Amino acid sequence: MGQKIHPKSVRLGYIQDWESKWFSLREMPALIGEDFKIRALVRERFRLAAVSWVGIERSGPYLRVNIHTARPGVVIGKRGADIEAVRAQIEKLTARKTFINVMEIKEPELDARLVAEAIALQLERRIAHRRAIRRALERSMQAGALGIKVEVKGRLGGAEIARREWQREARVPLHTFSADIDYGLVEARTPMGIIGVKVWIFKKQLIEKSPAELLREAKAEGQVIPVGEPAPTPVAAPRAAEPAAQAKPAEERPTGSMPDLPPAALAQLMGEDMPGYVEPEEGKK
Repeated sequence: MGQKIHPKSVRLGYIQDWESKWFSLREMPALIGEDFKIRALVRERFRLAAVSWVGIERSGPYLRVNIHTARPGVVIGKRGADIEAVRAQIEKLTARKTFINVMEIKEPELDARLVAEAIALQLERRIAHRRAIRRALERSMQAGALGIKVEVKGRLGGAEIARREWQREARVPLHTFSADIDYGLVEARTPMGIIGVKVWIFKKQLIEKSPAELLREAKAEGQVIPVGEPAPTPVAAPRAAEPAAQAKPAEERPTGSMPDLPPAALAQLMGEDMPGYVEPEEGKK
């Protein structure tokens, strides 16, 4: 998975968001091409302005471009001249009313693409790749990263045969979907050819414990009943002592009186015959 799937693709919609926010089935191929051209235009115009990523939002005839950069002053330019020129070019390209927002990245050491760009610029200035990688690892870990991995591939050091080298600091769990991992890819154009630079930065863990650990803790606390085991019988809480109720006086009856029952039922109840008793005839009380 770490070598075959983009680290962000499997996390979209869960812990990460899309860079393009629009939906159109009929114009989808044309709009995808426009997004590519817009991002290429912004990156080419502000190549030295530390632009990390460009968000694009569409709503009918309107277009909003969000430029995330570590140097907002360079992007805006003197009195907003540079950003207005870019906005005019985008409107001409897309024929839509365009709005541009410039957003500052406060911690560029924790942005994978900016770290990769810094390494690529050093490789273009013929700085040793191992030194550039080591410096990037140290800065990112000091900024608060939980882990970082850097990989470079190409004709390193001007060698005739291309090779790949990588270094890692701490851990980078690419298979853990709850891990917030930023990924960046930049190409360094050197006289000897193109050298690719890949950076993975492990920022934070959204779920500190694994599902198995959470389940074990729940079982220990009695919150989860294992399959096949009977549920425990709930024990009623003891009721508070109630004040003794006053005994109600029994219903007064005359001495020697019998209950209001038919004679046959009364005889059966007492378990003995009643001599001298004659059943009354019908119609007589």
